[in-house]
Amino acid sequence: MRDARRPAGQFVAKFPPRIVKSTETRLRLLLYITFAALLGTCSSQPPILDQILEVGELRVVTRDSPTAFVEGPDGPSGPEFDLAQALADSLGVALVIEPVQSVSEVLPYLIAGKAHMAAAGLSITESRRDYVNFGHPYEMVDMHLIYKLGTGKPQSIEDVIGRSIEVVAATSHAEMLIALQQVYPELDWSENADVEVADLMAKVAAGEVDFTIADSTEFNIQRHFYPDLRVALDLEIGDPLAWAFPKKSGDSLLKEADDFLIDIDRAGILAQVKDRYYGHTDKFDYVGTRNFIRHYESRLPRYRAMFEEAAAEWGMDWRLLAAIGYQESHWRAGAVSPTGVRGIMMLTQDTAEYLGLDDRLDPRNSIFGGAQYYVRQTERMADTVDEPDRTWMALAAYNVGFNHIKDARQIVEWQGGNPDAWVDLSAALPLLAQRKWYSRVPFGYARGWEPVLYVNNVRSYYNILQWLTENEEASLREFVLPEEAQPPAVETTTEATEERT
Repeated sequence: MRDARRPAGQFVAKFPPRIVKSTETRLRLLLYITFAALLGTCSSQPPILDQILEVGELRVVTRDSPTAFVEGPDGPSGPEFDLAQALADSLGVALVIEPVQSVSEVLPYLIAGKAHMAAAGLSITESRRDYVNFGHPYEMVDMHLIYKLGTGKPQSIEDVIGRSIEVVAATSHAEMLIALQQVYPELDWSENADVEVADLMAKVAAGEVDFTIADSTEFNIQRHFYPDLRVALDLEIGDPLAWAFPKKSGDSLLKEADDFLIDIDRAGILAQVKDRYYGHTDKFDYVGTRNFIRHYESRLPRYRAMFEEAAAEWGMDWRLLAAIGYQESHWRAGAVSPTGVRGIMMLTQDTAEYLGLDDRLDPRNSIFGGAQYYVRQTERMADTVDEPDRTWMALAAYNVGFNHIKDARQIVEWQGGNPDAWVDLSAALPLLAQRKWYSRVPFGYARGWEPVLYVNNVRSYYNILQWLTENEEASLREFVLPEEAQPPAVETTTEATEERT
């Protein structure tokens, strides 16, 4: 059990205004309340929502997964945690998280009465409806059949028959295979109740099993760990995810949760949560490169002198500093993220205070602060790290924090690699999102794929800036990239490269 309390304003029940016109009316009201109280002592319990408000706690069962909830050095995080915390805040109660290790443990825990609701990325299935009530769907995912590149991509379910399939037990994935077996009787598979989807994708990547099934959100995260994994077939499009509630608890909490989800969806908060955890999976291809070139002409001139001056003061290439700025904000001085970082260089409040900056939205402050902070990361790297690895590691530290770089270096050493080599470090960083690794290092969980993508993007922007500044005599207004001289496409995933393979 984890008590995820946050300071919250005292809950004040608000009732519709009533006017009591006489003493007789007051007495009748008092007698009614007294009778209701006496009746309550010999009848059913009050609605579950009333119990939650009385106790002051909302107990939520979830699973330990990057798509639901993780406990990191900076506290709990995850899309399900963020949403459940927001619901608890709206009720004016504390959130108590009850994490389990596998999705197969979620519903038994809930049905046993150990939690008020489940927020664990659960698909709505008919078999689950026999035991729980589902609320308003807050996410639609696709169900993928996953295989490893080079093992033979199936074109239909017939091509899967006779090959090994393993899925997590008691999930919508297992139910999908049961439904398919009605049409394809020879279809066979194994179910495992002691693993998560991420574990099974690792087995597919290692060649231990031919196929598994994963939701699109899970796959989009895990493919950064296993770039050889591909989608073989889409088994279902638009599978709804929802919170679950025990049938015996009534619908008071369910209705409150539904209203809450609808409200935050309309307010754009739900989209912000999704972007925070899944935005990095968006593809950024050659179209993004063309946009970069347009911004080079329209936005960079306002800030180029500042980049050049700051880089000269701190002893770095201005084009690298500008590439960092573009990756952070697309050269927008007023940029603000849902997590509170802001400005061209997207500095956190803590970083701004460390650098002695008063206004993060001031472009000069931000650019000079970003240069200072980047150089500070290069200075903190071990003396044994040479260029260009030193630069790539400093960029990763700028993004994820130096302490997580230290953790990743430790993992590289455990694996027998070279912690001074970016190629080894970039392979270890994503492991900070896997429980078996982040539980062993001092600073814990991190979305370790993000600094890897960050460095790749900055390197690509930097290469394009080098190419453009060396050819500035050409008119950008009439600029056309020759086929033989195209700068590299900037991507936030390896998908484009995979498709070319």
